[in-house]
Amino acid sequence: MRVTQTTVSQTSSDPSTHDLKAVADAIRANDRFVVVTHENPDGDALGSMLGVALGLRALGKDVVTYLSGGGPMPGEYRFLDLSEIRRELPEDLEERVLLAVDCANERRIGPDDNGLERAKLVLDVDHHHDNSHFGKVNLIVDDASSTAEIVRDLFRELEIALTPEIAEALYVGLVTDTGRFQYSNTTPKALRLAAELVEAGADVHGIFRYVYETVQFSKLKLLARALERAQLFEGGRLVVSYLLKDDFGDVGAEEPYSEGIIDWLRAVERSEMVALIREPPRNEGPTRRVSLRSSHDEVDVSAIARKVGGGGHRQAAGFSSERPIGDIIDFIRREFALATHSADSKST
Repeated sequence: MRVTQTTVSQTSSDPSTHDLKAVADAIRANDRFVVVTHENPDGDALGSMLGVALGLRALGKDVVTYLSGGGPMPGEYRFLDLSEIRRELPEDLEERVLLAVDCANERRIGPDDNGLERAKLVLDVDHHHDNSHFGKVNLIVDDASSTAEIVRDLFRELEIALTPEIAEALYVGLVTDTGRFQYSNTTPKALRLAAELVEAGADVHGIFRYVYETVQFSKLKLLARALERAQLFEGGRLVVSYLLKDDFGDVGAEEPYSEGIIDWLRAVERSEMVALIREPPRNEGPTRRVSLRSSHDEVDVSAIARKVGGGGHRQAAGFSSERPIGDIIDFIRREFALATHSADSKST
């Protein structure tokens, strides 16, 4: 089944039945799928991917899941059933619909740049406001709290019942992307969804314990290095730190252990923007990855990231770079100064 491109881009986190229908109809009309998400997945990426896979299987679909790269899965999500996630695209991709969740652009799916061309059909379900609309059918709800929230709306359209397994996967996506319901994307709809998922069987205490209270000792040592290198700029309004490639080996940490370290930086008093530069301990892929966070909506870190080929949300974004750490810090400082000057000018 080949279709012309349909873009369903919403500015409300409560998409109508008509808006969901294009994706739902494509799912109903096909039987074989490969569900993918972005490399170096976070909780929303993994939770949405697993939730979608479980939901499609409940409809009797043939589903495989794919994650690019050979790096280990983030330790805090290993309580989920990740055993069936493949690290190579299926050989019969031409016969499958590729359904991407939580991917702002096609580059984040992985290095196999002809995967989208090979797939029978590409569906793009996401909540990043700068999504590149790489699918033939795109459902982008840019003010949804998480992709997991959009998946729940899609399941409602498809009349897929919430099982405890689906509820747990979606709750992981929801709770992590809202920062335990503390970020500004914690809407009334997000809180209602949390209650619905708990009623359906999501284990709130168990998820909290695994995601936030099961920390490897080597991750704490990696955190210590990032905190030791943290620097304040612009009178403390900007906080920047970095992790070197050797740091991971020195403390015995895997690459995913750097997940969440930036949240410690954003807790610094008076900080308006924080950045963590890290050198992945693998030989493949970019030399450096940069995560950006802002504490208020006036500083759009996704706009900064897009200037160097990255992207994300207004308050959480990132990019990759081959430039030296010093040059990256200089770039971040310049862009922060420009962003805050613009914001200050608008407020006067």
